[in-house]
Amino acid sequence: MVTDMMIIENVKSSNVKSIGYDKDEETLQVRFNSEEIYHYFDVPEDVYETFKSAKSVGKWLVSNIKNKYKYSKI
Repeated sequence: MVTDMMIIENVKSSNVKSIGYDKDEETLQVRFNSEEIYHYFDVPEDVYETFKSAKSVGKWLVSNIKNKYKYSKI
C-alpha cells in the first residue's frame, strides 16, 4: 500500500520501474516493469538512499535487499 508519506521515484532500470520509501514505517516499495509490487520492511533510510543512487538498481536490489529484509508481494 502506498501511504501519504511514501516518496515514489522512477528509476532507470531494465527490470525496476520505480522505488518508493516511507521513512516513518521504514518500508521500501519496489515496482517492477511487470507491474509487480513488493514491500520490504525495516529498511533503514540510508539503505534506500544508497539504493536509489546505485549505478545498477537491479543488481543492487539483488545484492543488498532481496533475502535480507522481510517482504510482501502486493
